[in-house]
This record gives sequence, C-alpha cells and structure tokens, in this order.
Amino acid sequence: MLHRDTSGMRTLVVGLDGVCLSVLEPMFDDGELPALKSLSERSATGPLESQLPPWTPSAWPSLYTGKNPGKHGVYDFLQFDGYDWDVVNRSHVKAAAVWELLSMNGFESVVLNVPVTHPSPAFDGTLVPGYVSPESPECHPDSTLVELENELGEYRVYMEGSGGRTSKADRVNGYEKLIGMRGEAFRYLVEDREPDFGFVQFQQCDTVFHEYPEDEETVRRVFRAIDTELSKILETCEPDVTLVVSDHGIGPMEGYELRVNQLLRETGFVTATAGDGGMPSWASLSRNQLRNGEKADGEQTASPAERALEYAAAVGITSQRVGTVLERLGLDELVLEYVPQDIVRAGTERVDFADSVAYMRSRTEMGVRLNVVGREPDGVVNPDEYETIRSAVMAELDSVETPDGEPFFEEVLPREAIFDGPYLEDAPDILTVPTDFTNYLSASLRSEQFAEPSEPWEHKRDGIVMIAGDEIDPDTDLTGSHLFDITPTILATFGLGVGTEMDGKPLPVVPETGQTEYPAFEPDQSVETDEADVEQRLADLGYLE
Repeated sequence: MLHRDTSGMRTLVVGLDGVCLSVLEPMFDDGELPALKSLSERSATGPLESQLPPWTPSAWPSLYTGKNPGKHGVYDFLQFDGYDWDVVNRSHVKAAAVWELLSMNGFESVVLNVPVTHPSPAFDGTLVPGYVSPESPECHPDSTLVELENELGEYRVYMEGSGGRTSKADRVNGYEKLIGMRGEAFRYLVEDREPDFGFVQFQQCDTVFHEYPEDEETVRRVFRAIDTELSKILETCEPDVTLVVSDHGIGPMEGYELRVNQLLRETGFVTATAGDGGMPSWASLSRNQLRNGEKADGEQTASPAERALEYAAAVGITSQRVGTVLERLGLDELVLEYVPQDIVRAGTERVDFADSVAYMRSRTEMGVRLNVVGREPDGVVNPDEYETIRSAVMAELDSVETPDGEPFFEEVLPREAIFDGPYLEDAPDILTVPTDFTNYLSASLRSEQFAEPSEPWEHKRDGIVMIAGDEIDPDTDLTGSHLFDITPTILATFGLGVGTEMDGKPLPVVPETGQTEYPAFEPDQSVETDEADVEQRLADLGYLE
C-alpha cells in the first residue's frame, strides 16, 4: 500500500507557481529539463483545473486545505474589512493546512516557501513562509530563520531591489539565486529533521512570465535552475510518492482589457472621488511606463514625470498612497505638467466605495461587490433590493462585447454558484469569468472602457499535476483533476481519510480511504500584514493596480 511504514520521506510535494503543460512541453522537447521530464515520464500526468479566481493568494490555500474560498475565507491578494484592506496572510485562512492535519495524526512535515503561510499555527514540523510574507518572516519554530542563515549564510524570501530599479541581468541572476536558496534550505531541513512529508514551492516560474514573458532564454534559465534543484531534492528525499502541482497556468493575453469600474461608472453604478476612499489606478501605469522605457543595461529613458513616479516607487509608495505622497514630495505639479490628462485622472480619481452602488474592489478578485446597507459601513443598497440590483448589474456585465463584437465574459455568475461555506459573505457578489481567460480585467478608472491588456501574459485556468511512485500507474487518466483534490490525495498516501468538509477527492492513482471528521479548525485572531514592501512587490507584478 502507498501508506506503508517507511524510514524515508513518504510524500513529497513540489509546487511550481503558474506552470502548465503548454509551458513545459517545448522545453521537454528541447531536452532542457531532464529531471522534470524524467519525472513526468514515470508519472501520471494531466492538467489540474484551478479554482475561480485562479490567483496565487487564494489558490494555494485552496490546494493546501482541499476547500473552496467560501470555506477558507481568502479570495484575493487583499483582505477587506469594510472599505479598508490589507494584504492577506495565513491568519486570514480559516481552515487547517494538510501538514497540520498530518501533525494531528503523528506525522512530521517540512514546508518551505508555500504562499500565504505566514504566520504559521503550531504543528509538528518546520515551516518557512513564502510569497506575501515579510522579508524576514516568523518561521515555525521561531529559531528556523536564524538557523538557516547560520547554516547557509543567507536566506531571503525575495530578491533585493525591484523591477523598475534593477537591471535585467541582475534580476535574472537574482531569480537563480533565490531558486538555489529554496533547494539548499529545503534539503538541509529534510536531512536534519527527516520528516514524513515535505512541501517546497518555487515562485520564480510565475514571476518570470510577469516580468519577461517574451524573453524565451530568460524563461528557460529560470526553469533550468528549478530543474537542477528538483534533481537534488529528489536525490535527498527519496520519497515514496512525488507530486508536482501548480496553482494555475499562464499564457498570452490575446484579447482586450475591460476597465470594469469605468463601465460601471458609465452605467450609473460607480461614483468617483478625487479624495480619500477607494483605490486609484496608478501603480500598473507607472510600472508599465518604466518597463517600456528600460534599456538593456537597466537604465531608464524616462520623462521627468516618469522619474517622479519611479522615485515614488523607490521609497515604497503603493498605488493606494501615491497621490498624498506626491503632494508631500512636491511632485504633484510636475506630474500635472508632463503626464497626459487621462493618466492624471487615473492617478487622482478613484472609486468612491461608500457612495457607489456596485464596484470592483480588486481586479484579481474577479468580481463585483454591492454596497449593501448593514454589511458595508456606508451601504446604499437596501437588502430588499439586493437581488434586483444584482441582476441588473449582472445583465449589464453579461451584455458586454469586445470591440470585435465578441462576448467579453464567458460567464457572469452569482457568487453562490461558485462558492459555499461560512465565509461566503466575504466573496464578491458577482463573479466575472473572462472568455477563455484571454481577456483581461482591470479595476481602474480611465476615459475608455477598452484597451490592450496591461499585461501581455496572465493566469490561465489549467495548471499541471504529476504524481509518481512505485505503486502509481503512469498511464492513469487524470482528466478532471482539480486543485481541491491535492490535499485529499496527500492524505490518502498516508492512509488518512478525506475531511468531510473538503471539496476534493483523491486522484484515481491512490487508494480510496473514505472520509474522516477532523477537529474543527480554531482560527487565531487575524493579524495585519501592513507591509509596504509586500504591497510594492504586488504592484510591480501587476496584481495591485
């Protein structure tokens, strides 16, 4: 049986952010990734359908809990409290992670670089947080980061510098350095702790597509570095079962960008303000201007206004704070002088959450929120009008056509058609699914509803799953595999049942283990992320507009 007693690692999970078969297959064909290709040849392999929305901060918690966002509570990079927001962290995930369930059953884990794991609840094992944590995160146990620094010389969650202020050569070297740190740290912890379960995640395979999507050699350098570390990890761990999983796919944006709040403004649902409240549409503008002006040596060919924006970014200014700080730095008049009026409007006008009927809070939330009396601090939609107004907004969205006359949305759905659970109220009221995920959603306010996509590449619905082991039949058909199935599959490799509240089931390559009622998760009080550096990194990648 897969869950036999063993002196080595029973199950290893390798997470590859934003990877899909269409990304890997050309590199396999060219002999670029020998370790990953060899693993795929002895694995059952297939597409892994992601959830809605298919973005890192919500998808990884869904993968490691086996539950939809309505049951774990995280829908986006941002967590909202009324009209206020913060970047999500582990305290916002209201469900047990798979390594915590394993701990309840006597199994020890090493977990490294998995997104949205800071700060960690206590469990039997070691955890080093990944993406959206602070640079010097609280690990579990507390002494782990100091231990890694003493053993390895250095350990970082992020590379030094950011996209607009670092040359391409330095960034690519930084990618490779971070990937090497992941592999070295994970191998050290595994050899020292000898855990039953290991989970290591690599983020740069997603980052490189957001920053250099058309640069094939840069992309391949990142994947070659990951392949090298994977080979060493497999040799160190010698797991009975190996899973390679991704949270979503990635690919080119070949359609149009729709500025949803501009549409809602023109149809009377959104009210704009030039004062406080809401979110301005600025960071992606300055980031794209800087990226488009970058020379090969990393120097910028920028106007005075662009240099002003770059300076604002350099001192940690996120889009949510840029207007106030530009004024304090005395740069606001310079921006007004050199930047076209539409860009100025994008930087100064924002959605007035409190005075609007319905609005998109964040583009990666992929939905529209109604401003409901009694739910939002200054609601304007009476509960008895909720369904009527929601239907009207849905009808408006559903009718949107691209400039080519094609439907922009594949589906426009009420939230309860996708999510269920105790945290349904935290979801947007309406979920908007772009056609084939080739159209791009924006929450910005601009004079035109449509534009070319702000990002040339973006997330797609299908990721990848590979599962290998002596008792795994590599010819097993994995059609229909879903992100929610990964935690049930991991539990099954330990002979443990699927949680009764989970939304997935074990992949057909592992034995059925029935259902188990795990203890109710008791969440700690939510803590703030409140990290300007984290926010800036999200803005640099286009997640915060």
